[in-house]
Amino acid sequence: MTYDAIVIGAGIIGACTAHALSKRGYRTLNVDKLPAAGYGSTGSSCAIIRTHYSTLDGSALAYEGYHAWIDWPGHVGVDDERGLAVFHETGCLVMKTALNGYLEPVCRIMDEIGVPWRDLSPAEIKAMLPIYDLRRYGPVKPADDPGFGTATGGELAGAVLFPKAGYISDPQLATHNVQRAVEAAGGAFLFNAEVAAIRRADGRVRGIRLADGRDIDAPVVVNVAGPHSFKINELAGVAAGMNIKTRALRQEVAHVPSPAGFDFEADGAVVSDSDIGCYSRPELGNHILIGSEDPECDAREWVDPDDYNREFTGQWQTQVYRAAQRIPSLGIPNRTRGVVDLYDVSDDWIPIYDKSNLPGFYMAVGSSGNQFKNAPVAGEMMAALIAACEDGRDHDAEPVRFRLAHTGREVDIGFYSRRRAINRESSFSVLG
Repeated sequence: MTYDAIVIGAGIIGACTAHALSKRGYRTLNVDKLPAAGYGSTGSSCAIIRTHYSTLDGSALAYEGYHAWIDWPGHVGVDDERGLAVFHETGCLVMKTALNGYLEPVCRIMDEIGVPWRDLSPAEIKAMLPIYDLRRYGPVKPADDPGFGTATGGELAGAVLFPKAGYISDPQLATHNVQRAVEAAGGAFLFNAEVAAIRRADGRVRGIRLADGRDIDAPVVVNVAGPHSFKINELAGVAAGMNIKTRALRQEVAHVPSPAGFDFEADGAVVSDSDIGCYSRPELGNHILIGSEDPECDAREWVDPDDYNREFTGQWQTQVYRAAQRIPSLGIPNRTRGVVDLYDVSDDWIPIYDKSNLPGFYMAVGSSGNQFKNAPVAGEMMAALIAACEDGRDHDAEPVRFRLAHTGREVDIGFYSRRRAINRESSFSVLG
């Protein structure tokens, strides 16, 4: 079998990369070891769509991505027999804390890009979310700390509401929508197929070999393997040429009912709260998803993506207890529900969208946790990078610039280079 490009991975970014390549005339094949598109870490994603990041480039990409999600039918451009994913535009409420500089740096970035935001006083937060207790509890502590749950003095300073934000309730469906768009353009998907080798000849990539012995040829191979990305890079022999590496990080997300008397699904919002070390969003059925913002007091569990604990641990309970500091009426269910899955994390939590030292081999990696929202534009950016490099551009010496269609801004794709120094402006967390 021969294709113009093989994309390893059929998560949201892998599917969007194939979509963008197919629109440029590439005949693509997505290969995934799982049984369906969006079945892995994408399907476990909280799929939050937001516009704010700690860096200008990250925020510009996120705002561009928002425009794709708000017109999702127009972006995918095809029908899907399963229906189309729905973007619930709830807004994102971010609590002001010393850890985030009371959001002053972020709001300066928003003003530069033209993203709307609004300051909320504590009273306005209470009017929006009357179930909230706005006492300060930081710094974040583990649940077994003697001071856990004890207010540390005063109220939160307020919050910033970013209205152009929300969530996708079914991230796997969104990926299936993109799959159908790729197929309509002539692309193909191969599931339950594990990549065993990256084939090369004459100093460049020539295709892949599957675990069942089949060879598939293509002059372009793109690593979008999520938490397995570092293993694919090792197969390709490109890790030594990377200053920034990726690893798989185990995560738990709790799924709990909204407090009695309040409809969080209808009246809640995406909330980021570094005072308690949690983020949350509404979920269908009047539930709340609660994830960790990776506070320093919590150990990070780096794992082998093929061998890790898929059961809930005490971390689930810790996250629910932390959320209950802010929502005192939150019930603590006897039964644990939610998700245990993996992030694909780079050394500075900023993704790598880049070529490699092996001509024809590209990577969109280190993207889990905070890049679902960027997938449509990340796919377009990867396609532009691939087209330029295959046309002879030396991206390492002269980084490709990518114009964002909706905002007109230009992004230096070199910002996401595998050879960059660690970006100290990053939050070094899921916040990006």
